Amino acid sequence: MTEKTDPAVGARDLLALHRDPELLTLVNVWDAVSATVVAGVDGTRALATASHSIAASRGYPDGEVIPVEEMLAEVARIAAATRLPVTADLEGGYGDAPETVRRAIGVGVVGANVEDHMKPLAQAARQVEEVIRAATSEGVADFVLNARTDAFLRAGDRDRGEVLADAVERGRAFLDAGAPVVFVPGVLDEEQIATLVDALGTRRLSTIALPGTPPLSRQAELGVARVSFGPMPQRVALTALARLVESVHAGGGVPDDTRDLG
Repeated sequence: MTEKTDPAVGARDLLALHRDPELLTLVNVWDAVSATVVAGVDGTRALATASHSIAASRGYPDGEVIPVEEMLAEVARIAAATRLPVTADLEGGYGDAPETVRRAIGVGVVGANVEDHMKPLAQAARQVEEVIRAATSEGVADFVLNARTDAFLRAGDRDRGEVLADAVERGRAFLDAGAPVVFVPGVLDEEQIATLVDALGTRRLSTIALPGTPPLSRQAELGVARVSFGPMPQRVALTALARLVESVHAGGGVPDDTRDLG
């Protein structure tokens, strides 16, 4: 285990990273060893968990199927493995977002993603207020709630202009409710990102890096605060594992450039 800084200090540090002109990049982790590896790479300034990856590693599908106790137990192991600030993906809050955030703070978390599931806007904004209130009551007033809207993920065949307008409306409401940053996952193009930054403010938007999204350097120029990678790091790791197995089956072996990082 690694000795942690005070949660209030860790939250202030994490918030400052979102406000820094340098883009905050978060290569998401799913267990203690992945956390140790990512934290050990020069340039890593904070860690973020990936709920999809944690669930998969424990045999569950994504979407709050994993019991909250199991999710928080893994988050606790990750937080204990590093001195860096940790933000946790808490999906939609597992039925009680404020209580789940309180429990997450108790295991060392200083920020979190919480999804809106496209609930009625007033209800979703109220949840943001309640989460911020819960974090403040735990002594972490600067808790970095990365308030997520699923406007693009649940867009279906809706007009993309309407979807973007929904994301803007929800993002503004979440900022007004106290969230310091808004997460809009999906394959966004430059114009959509620029519109969101213009509407929400510089370094108030969080995106996800997916195939087809603008390069990190361009997102930084556009004023994005943070780019995370969701389940993609685990997929990259599992792809490397599958390739090793394929090599072994073909008569090969361990790649010469393999590093001892565990």
